Amino acid sequence: MCTPSSVEPVETSAFARGAAQVRTGRRTLLRAGGAGLVFSTVAGAPAVAAAGAGTRKRAYVLVVDGCRPDEISPVLTPNLHALREGGLSFPEAASMWVMETIPNHVMMMTGLRPDRTGVPANEIFDRALGEVRTMDRKRDIRTGTVIGRLNRAGLTTGTVLSKEYLYGVFGDRATHRWEPAPVVPVSGHAPDVFTMDAALTMVDELDPHLVFVNLGDIDRFGHADYTGNDVQLARRTALADTDRQAQRFVDLLRSSGRWEQSMLVVLADHSMDWSRPGDVISLQGALDADPLLAGKVAIADNGGADLLYWTGAAAKRDAAVRRMQRIAEATPGVLAAHDRRKAWLRLGPEAGDVVVFCKAGWRFSEPDPTGNPIPGNHGHPATRAIPFFVSGGHPAVPRRTTSSAQARTIDVAPTVASFFGLGKPRGGYDGRARI
Repeated sequence: MCTPSSVEPVETSAFARGAAQVRTGRRTLLRAGGAGLVFSTVAGAPAVAAAGAGTRKRAYVLVVDGCRPDEISPVLTPNLHALREGGLSFPEAASMWVMETIPNHVMMMTGLRPDRTGVPANEIFDRALGEVRTMDRKRDIRTGTVIGRLNRAGLTTGTVLSKEYLYGVFGDRATHRWEPAPVVPVSGHAPDVFTMDAALTMVDELDPHLVFVNLGDIDRFGHADYTGNDVQLARRTALADTDRQAQRFVDLLRSSGRWEQSMLVVLADHSMDWSRPGDVISLQGALDADPLLAGKVAIADNGGADLLYWTGAAAKRDAAVRRMQRIAEATPGVLAAHDRRKAWLRLGPEAGDVVVFCKAGWRFSEPDPTGNPIPGNHGHPATRAIPFFVSGGHPAVPRRTTSSAQARTIDVAPTVASFFGLGKPRGGYDGRARI
């Protein structure tokens, strides 16, 4: 869930922490352009792509955050539509549970499921801290990334991430990263026009071999648009503008001569679903009313999914899990409540003990019905379908091809690694290369 409650206070946010690192010299400032663009790198890293790196290949991953596949159309998003039709398209593509921003961006750059990365959702109950928190810390990702693998191979990388918590969780892994600004209060993201300005400047002046970009406007407007599925005025505006920003990126690649050596992966991290004001689910009260569970269940609300954590005696966990499942599945609007230990979920212990998904057109709101006031949410199966296509001028990129394969967010890292001729990491990928 991307709600105001999940954004840290300004003084403790990931952006504030990163800015403090720049000020104190823990990260080296590379450039502050006339438009206020700031890029930083780990001290000692190269400021520009090494001329002797041995390849002219460039890979770009452009995430249109929260976009639904049916929103890529010749009328509303003509530029994205043209990219999709001209390259390799995956109409059956899917986000991975929990269908939230942070875990799926982590899956993109690791190629691994949450039971290996340690990042199952935006919000978790941190047992060590005894509180619900956002997974926006660099140490939350406990595995390697394709960013790091490329760096170790002598190539350079860059991240241009519009959201504060993405900026935080990826930390200083990339050779270069954008210090996002201006950040909109409450939403915790930089508007797409500024994000794209930064992406263009990074490509033009620093020329990394891999650039990972998140454009957050579609998602943020989708959360806030109370017109929902009927009109979607604000969301349509955001879609049209994001489409224009994507074309600016393509125009730079073409005009600079990079297009012929480039692979451009465009996808969403999840889609979006809307609920009416009365279609709200709150489990905390029902769980606290149960004699076994009262006061012993913590909930991490992720909009379309609730993660339930048993905090009582370990000997009673199995009984508590069964009770939580029964109570949740008896609640109107709940689609399913799964024992997190089910092998197919692959969410890991950070996701708690029971994972509850809502039906389409509903949302979770914890600890009471006022906790999540926004109509647009994701995290549940209704928001699994995503756009996913590969474009670019490099000969490795298929032209005007549609695949019936179900590409997933975990396929991005293996695709990038394959493009650059890297082998698999220790333990292999959970995803697969799509070119």
